[in-house]
Amino acid sequence: MSDPFPQRIVCLTEEPTETLYALGEQARIVGISGFTVRPPEARKEKPKVSAFTSAKVDRILALEPDLAIGFSDIQADIAQALIKAGVEVWISNHRSVEGILGYIRRLGGMVGVSGKADAYAARAEAHIASVREAAAALPRRPRVYFEEWDDPAISGIRWVAELIRIAGGDDIFPELAAESLAKHRILADSAEAARRAPDIVIGSWCGKRFRPEKVAQRPGWADVPAVRAGELHEVKSPIILQPGPAALFDGLDALHAIIRRWAERNA
Repeated sequence: MSDPFPQRIVCLTEEPTETLYALGEQARIVGISGFTVRPPEARKEKPKVSAFTSAKVDRILALEPDLAIGFSDIQADIAQALIKAGVEVWISNHRSVEGILGYIRRLGGMVGVSGKADAYAARAEAHIASVREAAAALPRRPRVYFEEWDDPAISGIRWVAELIRIAGGDDIFPELAAESLAKHRILADSAEAARRAPDIVIGSWCGKRFRPEKVAQRPGWADVPAVRAGELHEVKSPIILQPGPAALFDGLDALHAIIRRWAERNA
């Protein structure tokens, strides 16, 4: 009996690529996003056919895909073009830790490996539980400002805020974390982050290097606890701003390491 599941998948973002490789199903992938960095072998093995907001539709069609997988409303135009060309498209729109776990399981089901996907998601759940337990033993919880862009200042998305809490900190903009769109997480008053007095600032400027010295030089920031203590840190965007496995493993570990060191110094 032939395999009834998709055989030629184009991944328009990184998280389906990383997940399919983790499940041992990378042979099904025929094209990837040019922003893909995980796993590193994907960049060597698979043709790059899309960015995040644009795609080389003709090149995608030449690959004869039977499924294209993307993420979020931002890729609606790419999805529309592929659908009009007769390609089946799945655009996920998950924004939480639970959503990432569900995504892993749904994607596994779509390629016929539900058992492997359940096992992989269970590994992620166990890792989350172990970090949460370690965080509960910390002597103090810091106030954390996570910035995913600097101009304008944009605070962290929901799964990032949730991972900060799991790692042992408290996000200073919980009301904005609930907003799924970046434009709704722009700080109306950029000085508000300073007024909320974060103990730690974590920057992940989505594709460019975080500049802690620029944060420290912002008007009104000299007396912010994080600036006084030198607690200005970077977590690379590929491991925290992609709603896939990387965030649940390496991203969470990076957050917890920063928070743990702060808690130990401030016990």
